[in-house]
Amino acid sequence: MWSRAPLSGPYLLQPDPLDSRLSTSVSGTDQNGAVVETRVVTEKPLTLYLNSQEVVTMMTIGDHPDLLAVGYLKNQNMLAEDDVITGIDFDEDLDVVVVRTERETNFEEKLKKKVRTSGCAQGTVFGDVMEGFETVSLAPDARLKTSWLYALTKTINTTPSLYLEAGAIHGCVLCREDTPLVYMEDVGRHNAVDKIAGWMVLNEVPAEDKMFYTTGRLTSEMVIKTVMMGIPILVSRSGFTAWGVELARQAGLTLIGRARGKRFVALSGAERIDFDMDPGSADDEPEKVKRKGSLAAK
Repeated sequence: MWSRAPLSGPYLLQPDPLDSRLSTSVSGTDQNGAVVETRVVTEKPLTLYLNSQEVVTMMTIGDHPDLLAVGYLKNQNMLAEDDVITGIDFDEDLDVVVVRTERETNFEEKLKKKVRTSGCAQGTVFGDVMEGFETVSLAPDARLKTSWLYALTKTINTTPSLYLEAGAIHGCVLCREDTPLVYMEDVGRHNAVDKIAGWMVLNEVPAEDKMFYTTGRLTSEMVIKTVMMGIPILVSRSGFTAWGVELARQAGLTLIGRARGKRFVALSGAERIDFDMDPGSADDEPEKVKRKGSLAAK
């Protein structure tokens, strides 16, 4: 039903910016009145069922619907640790994915308690997710060397991606030490997170020695999802929200933002950081990979 990829080498899974299903060419008019062609990412609905119950309809670019479905259910506490997934069915014509489990499920009451969050593309978390959040214990002995961080940001920011092809998209990367493992993109950063969570569940990948990188803001939603996945370190090239910082400190999550070139700031969990590299010897971020819009036309 799904592959169990071995953990070896960089990018076990990564974006395919040349996949014609994920972006399309659109004609427009530029500032000079000239006709131009530009790439834009696709966006389509995906309705998720858990057994016979409809859970949510998400807007997504459409790749890896199985990973997105499993990761969403996992991060919403709708899949227990001992749940056995018996099947994942995707109907491309109907844009429907069904996750089937041995255990009978009924989340009618849970589905009534949705809470809208600050995540783009209408991200939602359920009110009682915090019950699980408060019980998670993150690995206290996890470490992050600054040399790993500098190497990772350079590799990730120069990786071919849908962002560089068409813009208007977020990226998330699962890493171990200085090696990026899985890179996912989507119109909402929460979708990219859930795809990685689904990959970890289906491939039985441990979380305690991993780091999570995102191009998006470090909001409460991003912190909650990272903690629920059991990952002890969260890094972003973007900034923070106050509640995101508060929750990170509550959970003991190492939270690093504004990680660009040789610069970064940690607002939680700095005790996990080994400052093993002089920032002066690190490279600044190249102008051509700064995420200020699509670079397809440059």
